[in-house]
Amino acid sequence: MKKIINLIDKISYIGGIASGAMIIIGLILVVIEIILRSLFSKTLFVTEEYSGYLMAGITFLALSYTLKEKGHIRMTFLHTILSERGKIILDMIAYTVGFIFSIILTYYTFLFFWDSLVSNSRSMQISQTPLAIPQFFLPVGSAMFALQFFAEFFKDYYTLKEGKINAIKEESKELGR
Repeated sequence: MKKIINLIDKISYIGGIASGAMIIIGLILVVIEIILRSLFSKTLFVTEEYSGYLMAGITFLALSYTLKEKGHIRMTFLHTILSERGKIILDMIAYTVGFIFSIILTYYTFLFFWDSLVSNSRSMQISQTPLAIPQFFLPVGSAMFALQFFAEFFKDYYTLKEGKINAIKEESKELGR
């Protein structure tokens, strides 16, 4: 099981790298658009559209990496009154809810993607981009998110099972909780 957890962590890391690459691509696209408009009175015509597609990809591909790094906004008021063991159990409950939510999200975003693929839906913009291409990142990112919830749940499970609660205490201190 620990090998599976490590594999999921690596997949999330790759999602974070892909998300970062998309940020750079979006930045380059906008800079080129600015230069073309300012110096040559020209345009790419697709900058706004593709920046939106990249933003969706960035968001969904970064979800699992952000969860792995414990970067999502957390409501920690219950953590202040619970024991270390209680905190871990509360987190495991939250991971279970998050897993269920992300499975449902994966299902519906896949249906959205599949409908666009089957119907060959295209952008109404000048590019006529097949919408299945940018929508592909929604179910992929959601599935990665579900996998990371699964991994985080079992990381905490093994922490409880192996009695390494002090490690969680140190991590919480490092994260400012």
